[in-house]
Amino acid sequence: MNNEIYLSVSDVNTYIKSILDRDEFLSYVHVKGEISNLKFHTRGHLYFSLKDENSKINAVMFNYKNYGLDCAPKDGMSVDVKGKISVFVAGGNYQITVTSMKEDGVGNLYILFEELKKKLANEGLFDTNIKKKLPRFPKKVGVITASTGAAVKDIISTINRRFPLTEIVLFPTLVQGEGAKENIVRMLKAADESDVDVIILGRGGGSIEDLWAFNEEIVARQIYLTKKPVVSAVGHEIDYTISDFVSDLRAPTPTAAAELVVPNQLEIIRYLNDYKARIVSVITKKLSSYENVLNKYKNNYILNNPTNMYIQEEQKLDNLIEKLNRNITYDLEKKQTKLDNIKTKLELLNPLNILDKGYSVTMCNGKIIKNIDDIKSGDLITTKISNGNFESIVK
Repeated sequence: MNNEIYLSVSDVNTYIKSILDRDEFLSYVHVKGEISNLKFHTRGHLYFSLKDENSKINAVMFNYKNYGLDCAPKDGMSVDVKGKISVFVAGGNYQITVTSMKEDGVGNLYILFEELKKKLANEGLFDTNIKKKLPRFPKKVGVITASTGAAVKDIISTINRRFPLTEIVLFPTLVQGEGAKENIVRMLKAADESDVDVIILGRGGGSIEDLWAFNEEIVARQIYLTKKPVVSAVGHEIDYTISDFVSDLRAPTPTAAAELVVPNQLEIIRYLNDYKARIVSVITKKLSSYENVLNKYKNNYILNNPTNMYIQEEQKLDNLIEKLNRNITYDLEKKQTKLDNIKTKLELLNPLNILDKGYSVTMCNGKIIKNIDDIKSGDLITTKISNGNFESIVK
């Protein structure tokens, strides 16, 4: 008869937990490490890993706000923690339950991140004046991300929902691990040489180690060299990578990137309807204005009675002609009177008029003789009297 006893998985994990719980050394330990995979639970608990160059351990800090931490925990932060080593029975893994935490400086990855960020910023790779504008209505959107996973699904579904006229071209790439940075660079070059209008570069959330490919210098420099506008959508809203700073636009999530890249067709339809309504309103007002002008002309007395207008103008012309004739006659009479006066004055001043009284004028060679010395013997002289001339020879 088989008398072997089989333990359940829970029995094994519970037994291991009881051994660790009785160990005085493990009941209160001091551990130094770098925070990784940090998660803030809605119930106020912290879940994370502590790691060094060679190993890592899971950690949990219940109700962390009650411990009055002097720092805000974040990935890459080097910390000193105190707590108890125990086993999480349901998961079958051991962990440290943290009761105290303080910052012990910044982790190595964070230091590398800040150094590269400062270097590239000094070179001008982050300057806002070189950022390229996104096309308003892209015909093709290039998506550089893993071919599977939530990120690519969210991007595709969002673009198809918002603006299905846009074609999506996927450039699949590794997003973490060995070879990821080189793969991303190749896909950036391929997308830039294609006919896409804009590029989305991204992946889902993760630890600082998971996102590190997007903090690599070769990736940043390739983004900078890319002629097509690039939208960086790496991780979640709280995650920042070097790609976010060098790209033309940073989106907090892959879904948000899709929303930024393509317009919302419903908003476009509403805009077009509003614009149509405004156009109809303007045209209606214009037509109404023109109709009023037309009615004004239609009701105009002169236009409706053109003969009367002709008669009135004829009368005006007659009056003008008559007025002009009066003016001309008056002006001629005035000038004639003036001419007569001048003629009378001239007659009075005419030296020949004295000849009618018996006087005469004698000339030699066309000149009036005023002195006896003006003539000599033998000269032919002409004498003018009132009714004619006669000639004489001087002796």
